[in-house]
Amino acid sequence: MTAPHPRHRRALAIPAGLAVAASLAFLPGTPAAAAPAAEAAPSTAADATSLSYVVNVAAGHRPSATLRRAIAKAGGTIVTSYDRIGVIVVHSASPDFAKAVRKVRGVQSAGATRTAPLPSAATTDTGAPQVLGGKDLAAAKAAAEAAGDQDPLESLQWDLPAIKADKAHEKSLGSKKVTVAVIDTGVDDTHPDIAPNFDRQASVNCVAGKPDTTDGAWRPSAAESPHGTHVAGEIAAAKNGVGMTGVAPGVKVAGIKVSNPDGFFYTEAVVCGFMWAAEHGVDVTNNSYYTDPWYFNCKDDPDQKALVEAVSRASRYAEKKGAVNVAAAGNENYDLASDEITDPSSPNDTTPGDRTVDPSKCLDIPTQLPGVVTVAATGAKGLKSSFSNYGRGIIDIAAPGGDSTAYQTPQPPATSGLILGTLPGGKWGYMAGTSMASPHVAGVAALIKSTHPHASAATVKALLYAEADATACTDPYDIDGDGKVDAVCEGPKNRNGFYGWGMADALDAVTW
Repeated sequence: MTAPHPRHRRALAIPAGLAVAASLAFLPGTPAAAAPAAEAAPSTAADATSLSYVVNVAAGHRPSATLRRAIAKAGGTIVTSYDRIGVIVVHSASPDFAKAVRKVRGVQSAGATRTAPLPSAATTDTGAPQVLGGKDLAAAKAAAEAAGDQDPLESLQWDLPAIKADKAHEKSLGSKKVTVAVIDTGVDDTHPDIAPNFDRQASVNCVAGKPDTTDGAWRPSAAESPHGTHVAGEIAAAKNGVGMTGVAPGVKVAGIKVSNPDGFFYTEAVVCGFMWAAEHGVDVTNNSYYTDPWYFNCKDDPDQKALVEAVSRASRYAEKKGAVNVAAAGNENYDLASDEITDPSSPNDTTPGDRTVDPSKCLDIPTQLPGVVTVAATGAKGLKSSFSNYGRGIIDIAAPGGDSTAYQTPQPPATSGLILGTLPGGKWGYMAGTSMASPHVAGVAALIKSTHPHASAATVKALLYAEADATACTDPYDIDGDGKVDAVCEGPKNRNGFYGWGMADALDAVTW
């Protein structure tokens, strides 16, 4: 399906009360509950007409004096250089900068990371999750007390038993020596469910394309999206008698902020995020976003080719240093293995227009990059979520991401088909999307790393897939019951386009 969608990330905003969701509005950049905000990150001075660029050169060396002079002559100013992977971040107000610098000896590719001048265009996203409260909280606490050792809101988390995380917690909560980095919109580390497990040393603000280590710079401001905080709670909310429980409530979680105040995830920030994770001992990264402004980056376009190359280098480097990179598949019900897709949303920071792309040549990054674990979403009935992207050979694994309660209703005492998570300001609420599926897999990967502390990233991924519960295609797939097939699944039970190797299994993660 290729119906137009507004600009979005990998999450859907929900009316977060426990009533059936009447509609799902796309979320990023929505107002969040109040949280302690960091001071504004220092930014690199740039002309109002400047764009940001990545210049890719041979890895392993600092930019030579000749290259620096050539960049300056072309009208560029170097912001930072990631010498280990050969990626240089540059600002320039010259409209011909990329064209000029591509001719310089030693430059392998170069491209603009955005189509809007610095600062970027304002967000057009609407909707926000509503907090849990009142009768809902009281009912959840009563159910938790009846269950014994559950956290107060755990009875609402149908997603935990869906991947056997509740059983896994009887054996292990995960190791404090394992860190999962949430590369996202920022994390409110003051939240009572996140604070006990927060890794400050592995946290940073990368929005400008280079690390800002100011204390608290990783937090979202009150006007920014709660997305990253929600994801962090899904992964590692502490089992501490407060609120909810994460998939891996004993591991550490870090916040690497890569989304700017307008809600855009630009290449230079994403590169910085992967590099920071690589150099700070992170074991797993969660990536519930796509890299703006192009939903799909086509390699026959010189700018988009450079963006693919830069993020590829950074993600490969992080994996080489031991990190398992997990990413959300996206929320458009696209078949990523199809011959063509109509993309109506790119570039999303100026004026998008319909374009037809071949998803084997035009990549959603980091989701479709080699080595990245691509995660599809399922609902409370264990079926592919109505919105989840899919594709044989593209989807690696599936996990709960929620769905409309009308489509997939959970078993009581849970009443919402969406995913409960932490929100800034010490609150909790519901969201849905492949954004919510990816952190479940990141949490399971963290449990595997906890069980096998010396395992390489490749070994952790192999165990993740081997331990998954094979799930056969849903055929026919008519999620809304209107008599029309909404998506077609291809492949066998143990590797198909809807569920990949199957549903993530937290219990096997701590017992194999």
